[in-house]
Amino acid sequence: MGIMNRRNAVIGWTVWQLMKRVAMQKAKSVVPKGDAPRRRPHKVAILGAVAAVAALVFVWRRKSSTDDLPPAV
Repeated sequence: MGIMNRRNAVIGWTVWQLMKRVAMQKAKSVVPKGDAPRRRPHKVAILGAVAAVAALVFVWRRKSSTDDLPPAV
């Protein structure tokens, strides 16, 4: 009889699922609850979006400014 068999795999998977559920419930109980949950985006996500837009504008302006120049001889 080997250590890794179907019965042990099912037991392990079941224990893993139960422990995940318990951990999620404990995490939810630690978070303070307010009257009205307000979902605000993270500052890092906002900064990333602003940086992406700035990079896009920079590349777009640079590309359009080289199109206006006469060809080099």
